[in-house]
Amino acid sequence: MKKLHILIFIISSFFGVQSYAQQSSDTIKKQELYGIRVGIDINKPITTFFDNENKGLEIVGDIRILNNYYLATEIGNITKTTNEDYINFTTKGSYIKVGFNYNAYKNWIGMRNEIYVGIRYGISFFNQTLNNYTPNSNGTYFNNIPIENGTKFSSLTAQWYALVFGMKVETLKNLYLGTSVSFNKMISTKEPENFKNLYVPGFNRVFLNNSGVSFNYTLSYLIPIIKKKK
Repeated sequence: MKKLHILIFIISSFFGVQSYAQQSSDTIKKQELYGIRVGIDINKPITTFFDNENKGLEIVGDIRILNNYYLATEIGNITKTTNEDYINFTTKGSYIKVGFNYNAYKNWIGMRNEIYVGIRYGISFFNQTLNNYTPNSNGTYFNNIPIENGTKFSSLTAQWYALVFGMKVETLKNLYLGTSVSFNKMISTKEPENFKNLYVPGFNRVFLNNSGVSFNYTLSYLIPIIKKKK
């Protein structure tokens, strides 16, 4: 009889542990963490360290508003000298990009990784300084009107939209490494007379069809705010 009681106790304890584990799993599964995630594009400080003519800083952030939807923004400042075949110029200015991301990755219980697609609206305020140039007979950059070296063009603006693809991976608790690529299309740009905006902060290199591509590599931290039932 004593052995029977021991057996019953062991069996009931086993099922009790199983029940508790299942309840814990259900609790984790039903809770989703919402918060503000902030970080930086680590590529720009590295570039600044190795290249004095190219300096920049970009702050990134997002906030979860629905289960798979995030409001997102990038704010930055850049000083960049561009040297091409016929021209050398320096661009200096700031930008902001705002939009949202949709996380298409289905996480396991307790995971918060992302593979996302998003859209952005970007606006930039900047100036260009023409350091030196060689007249180009094809008229790509100028309209055959001489411009003095060192001329500064101020109060320039640009607006664009972008399609973004990216991912974020939680490497430590609430600490994320991420990367993304943006395909940009110019909406409008204020250009100086007799000169083109070949580089725009936040947009990067402007190609002939007013399109561009930009990348970032981010390190960010999630500041938890609330937990919601899934």
